[in-house]
Amino acid sequence: MEKFNELLAAVQAKENEKNKVRVLWILAIIGAVATMAAIAYAVYRYLTPDYLEDFDDDFDDDFDDFFEDDEEETEEETEEETDKEAEEAADAEEAADEAETGEEAAEEAEAGEAEEEAEE
Repeated sequence: MEKFNELLAAVQAKENEKNKVRVLWILAIIGAVATMAAIAYAVYRYLTPDYLEDFDDDFDDDFDDFFEDDEEETEEETEEETDKEAEEAADAEEAADEAETGEEAAEEAEAGEAEEEAEE
């Protein structure tokens, strides 16, 4: 009977070892699949373009363009106002010159008429 117990213990030990090897193989396969999945995901992330970054760049460009347009409009308005003021100043000077010229012409005309009357 003792030999039978030894034989039974040896068979059970062999079965336990088979179960351990079987579990070890299952865990090894799961680990290999997980490793392959991680590598595939890393390659995918590396090769896929970042569309959000492009969106942010476009948004930033539009945002900057919006404020640049405001600055350009403000500069254009300032230039237009300066041009208008310069034109108004030039018109005022011309009007003053014409008024002086008109007064001088009137005075000369009056002087000319007075001389003609004196000569007569």
